[in-house]
Order: sequence, then structure tokens, then C-alpha cells
Amino acid sequence: MTVLSRRFLVAFFFLIQGIWVYGQNEPTVIEAESGTVGAEFSSSTDGDITFVSITTDFINTDNPGSADRTITFSVTFPAAGTYDLYGKFRVGPNGADDDSFFYSNGFGTKSETTDDDWITMNNLGTAGFTAADDYVTGEGIAANNVWKWINLSEFSGQETPISFVVDAGNLTRTFQIGAREDGIDFDKFAFAPSDLYYTVSNLENGEPGVPELPDPDYVPPIADGQTKFLGNVYSTQQAPEFENYWNQVTPENAGKWGSVEGTRDQYNWGQLDNAYNLAKDNGFPFKLHVLIWGNQQPSWIENLSASEQLEEIEEWFDTLAAKYPDMEYIEVVNEPLHDPPNQPGSGGGNYIDALGGNGTTGWDWVVNSFKLARTYFPNSDLIINDYGIINNSTATNQYLDLIDILVDSSLVDGIGIQAHAFTINDASATTITNNLNILATTGLPIYVTELDVDGTDDMVQLERYQRVFPAFWEHPDVQGITLWGYRPGMWRTDQGAILIESDGTERPSIMWLRAYVNDNFKEVSSITVEPTGGTPTIDTEDGTLQMTTTLDPTDATISDVIWSVDNASVATINSDGLLTAVADGTVVVKATAKDGSGTNGTLSVTISNQASAVTGIDELGNLIFYPNPAQKGIFTVKGLIGFERMDIMNIRGNMVKSVDLENLNSVEVQMIGHPKGIYIVQLFDGSQFIFKKIVLN
Repeated sequence: MTVLSRRFLVAFFFLIQGIWVYGQNEPTVIEAESGTVGAEFSSSTDGDITFVSITTDFINTDNPGSADRTITFSVTFPAAGTYDLYGKFRVGPNGADDDSFFYSNGFGTKSETTDDDWITMNNLGTAGFTAADDYVTGEGIAANNVWKWINLSEFSGQETPISFVVDAGNLTRTFQIGAREDGIDFDKFAFAPSDLYYTVSNLENGEPGVPELPDPDYVPPIADGQTKFLGNVYSTQQAPEFENYWNQVTPENAGKWGSVEGTRDQYNWGQLDNAYNLAKDNGFPFKLHVLIWGNQQPSWIENLSASEQLEEIEEWFDTLAAKYPDMEYIEVVNEPLHDPPNQPGSGGGNYIDALGGNGTTGWDWVVNSFKLARTYFPNSDLIINDYGIINNSTATNQYLDLIDILVDSSLVDGIGIQAHAFTINDASATTITNNLNILATTGLPIYVTELDVDGTDDMVQLERYQRVFPAFWEHPDVQGITLWGYRPGMWRTDQGAILIESDGTERPSIMWLRAYVNDNFKEVSSITVEPTGGTPTIDTEDGTLQMTTTLDPTDATISDVIWSVDNASVATINSDGLLTAVADGTVVVKATAKDGSGTNGTLSVTISNQASAVTGIDELGNLIFYPNPAQKGIFTVKGLIGFERMDIMNIRGNMVKSVDLENLNSVEVQMIGHPKGIYIVQLFDGSQFIFKKIVLN
């Protein structure tokens, strides 16, 4: 199923007296050479374009001056209404000397020498639109010597522009244009309803316009326009900007029975309403998670009789069906292999016998769950779902045995595989593909229902995404992928599965994901490292040098780099590329692309004029502070054997932190929450003190 973009949900079809409004919204296009062309025009071609040009320069400033310098058209409109005039033309190389003409001030045959009969269009050389998806208004910045469209009813080119009113009793009208300056070529004109907006492509192809311009800040979902969806779970934490990333909605917890009916016959629909409405408002498919499961079920059902339990299950199904009639997908049974509803306590349900228990098939409770679902949700695709499948062929085949039972009775429409991080972090693409192939033998579509990929380190997470995601996305039987969260607050936040940081910053994995899905990922092929100022040296004590990079290509998808040095005892570098001198010597600075390509660039920097080691303290020669400046209030000190204590003081000499160093060689110092600025680190070896400056960024 192709997921409809919110941006393009703008074609309205109303049948009024047997006429489709669709046809009335199309532009009426007129080829320039199709009219009665005056003698001072000539006709030429440019590839597949036939156009007309005026061969004489202007006679009068405010009118054509001669019938030979006009073109007259007979235009038949589809309906009464107010229309804007659009023109497609090419302004010649002389710019301001080639960029004007006239169009008639209303319909009818005009006097070629009467100023008031004509609207002057001037200064067209620097206006107009050329890209197929550009919306054509009276603005634009298209240059000379290109074919371009302008809305002439909006362009204030010397005189106030006009729109054209067509009456119901007179749909065929006369329209004229007149020449002013030479050097301008005319391809075609178009009349289109004034209350609609048209792209260059719409005007070229006679396609309907839209009632509203798209929001210029709107970012479409990652998989917008793709043949399979890329969705996510809905919760309060995952809701911000959801529709800018995802085009399918699954409620994370709000659709579980225990969340909805924690108290018998008292329903909490709030979050489930929000999830469902998000999907419906944006034209996204909605997938319910979940009808039957051995977890997060209402505790009150556990001790009812089997007959009462079955009645309640059917009431649960019936209530959902009535409230949410347009659910594209429903996960009927979740985790049948791992968590059936057969235990009391902890939301375990304890109602498996009410559904038939294991029975003759070994899975009667699952079969009966799907039979009930088919009855109550006849228009939804019914899905089974489980975890631990995709990385284990034994589990895959066990799952397949259950699915085959459902297939034999035409009860299941899709296979769900969860693909949580603990099953795919270390899985190979080959293993994933092989197990998908096994499931595909059923002939059913496959849905990746709960994907998350761990990695507190950006590059670890990116490597995992680049390894496993294509195996899912490119498999022909996988029809959609749903991630199980992407912002802080998702269930694997601590494991680094988030794709957006708490401050809204996108991690490399989601930048790669958008580009990969749309087949426009641009990998970094080379990196040039350069110092600000041009000289790769630091010759002042504790001096700094800002490093910069130039990437090829310059529009690489992921432009961030990882900075490092080969010798932190000579200089340290922070995440922004600021190099800080530590000791005399040479250090090699490396910038590594964060796009998974492994591409890097290096530069050798010479450090001089740093303070000599303090004499009398043998341990000082091994002492290393990094990074300096410290990032996010954290820095590390190494080479501490022989020192007893480290005190940290602010610039006014007030102690803010003290660390016992007995038997420690290194220590990570956390100054989180302390103000930015310069601090003094005092080290004591039992008889002498040394001091070091540290900067908190």
C-alpha cells in the first residue's frame, strides 16, 4: 500500500450534477502559436517547444501600437469563475531590454493604441519559476535565458495586475497579448481558478491545483511516497513532530487491554484516541497493539469463570470495533510462543482456557482468538506477532508451524516480527534475510512491528542500522516497519536506542535512515583538515587552535566528524575541533566521518613554548589532562600514581571539589552543574603541590 502524504491530500472529488469538480480545477492551457498571430511575430522551435517571438522593438510605452504586434486567442472555459492568468516565456540575454509585454485589460478585442486597454508586464527578467514542484506565484527568482512560468495576475510588473471573471452564460472569451520589447519568447499561457495554487508541473501537464500552499517548514515523513510504510509507536514522549518522521501509527501501551479497562466496565480511551486520531488526521495507517496477550491484561479478569472470561473478551473486541471502525491492521495475538495468557498475577490474563486452551491443534486458543477477531473486525488485516524470531531459525520454524494452522483456515493476513535490539544488535543481514525467506513461504506479508537499535555511541548505533535495516526494508515480502520509539522516554533510552536527543538534535542514524529510504544517501569520500588562520601551530602556553574540515561531497548526508589526536600528552581536542596544547611536540589531528564510511582526514600540528615539567616531582612527567577544555563538565586525569589528593578551585581560589587519589592511576572528574570558566587543579604528592589550569566549556 502506498502511504499518502499529508502534503498531497489535496485532490477533492465532488460529483455535482454529474460533473467532476476535478475537471474544473485543471488549468486551461493555450499554446502561444495557436492564436491569430500578428505579422510582426515569428515562430520558432527549441527542442520540443514551439514558441513565438516579436521581431520589432517597442513602438509605444503603454500599448502595442499596432495590430501586427498582437496575438488574439479564443478561450473556452470549463465553468464560470474567477481565473488567474499564467504565462510561460523566456527573457533574452539583454535582461531589462528584453523583459516586458502587454496583456489585455479584461476579455474582448482591444484597441492596440489605447493605454487603458492593456496591462504592462515589465521587469520579468528576474522573476518566475522553473522547478517542476515550484508553486507558481507572482514572485520567483528565475534568471534570463530559461523557460519559466509566472502568475501574471499576481506579478506587479509596472502596472496593477488583474484576474479574469468568466460568466456562466459566456464561457468562450477573447483574450489578447501585445508586444512591447523584442527579445522575449512566448511558449504558452494558462488560465486557472484564482483560489487554487499550481506548480510548474501542474501547468505543464494540465493538472489540478491545490487550495492551500504547503507549509514551507513542513518536513514529510521519512517514507513519504514509498510503497511500504515506516512507522513508530505513539505515546506522550514519542508524539512531538511524529508526522515529520513517521507515516504509520501504533499505540505503545494505550491499546493494551489493561491500559484501557483496568477497572471492569470503566474505559480509559484518552491516549488510544490520540494515537488513532493522529493516524486518521494525517492519512497514516493505524495498527492496534494488541487484542490478546499474556501481559498487561486487566487483573479483574483472572479469577472469573471461563464462560465469563469469554464474554468479557468478546465485549472487549466489540467495544473496540465500535469505537475505532477504521483500523487498517490489528495485532490479534502477541507473543504466543513466549507469553500466552495462562498465568494469574502481574497482568498475565489467566484466560487461555476460555479461548479453548491448547486443544487439538496445540494452538486452539490462538485459532479461536483469530476467529473472534475475524468476526468483529472483518475489514482489518489481522496480524500475529512475536519476538526472538528473526535471529533464530529454530524459533522461526516453530512460529511457521503456528502460522500454517491459521493460514489453513484463512484467519491471518500478516506476520509480525518484533526485531527488538536484543535480537538484532548482533544479527547478520544474512541470518535476517534467511529467516524472512522462511516466513515468506506462507505467502503472507511480513511486518517488522517493534524495531529498536541500541547504541549509546553514535557510530555503534549507525553501524547496526546500516547492517540490519536494509535486510528488512529491501525484502520484497516486508510491507512495513514500525520502530518502538525514537525519543527519550522510549523503553530502551538507557541503551541508547533513541534517534533524537533530548535537545532535538538528530543522531547520525536517523539522518542516514531518511537518506537511505529515499535513495539519496551521500557518503563522505574525502576530508581535508585545516586550522583556522591557516598555520598548523600553537606557540603560546596552553594555547588553542580551532580545526575545521572540508568534505567531499560538500552536501554529504552526514557532515559531522569525530575529532581525535594521536598523542593526548601533547594536545587534546574536543568534540567541536578545538585543539588545546599540553606540551611541546607534534600531534596528528584526525577527523573521521560520522556516516559509517570510515573516511578520515589528518593534519600534523606543531606545539611549542609550553611550560616545562615542575622539578622535584618525579610523577609529573606521566601526568595527562584531557580534554581541556572539558566538554559537558567532564575531564580525565591520567598518570596519578604517587599523588595523594586532587583539589579543584574556581578562579577566586574557592575549593569546589576534592578527590582522594590513593592507589589511583586515573580518574574521571565530573564537574556537571558547575559554571563554565577557568578552574585550578591542585595535586599533592605528600610533600609538594603542582597546579594545572582546566577550562570547562
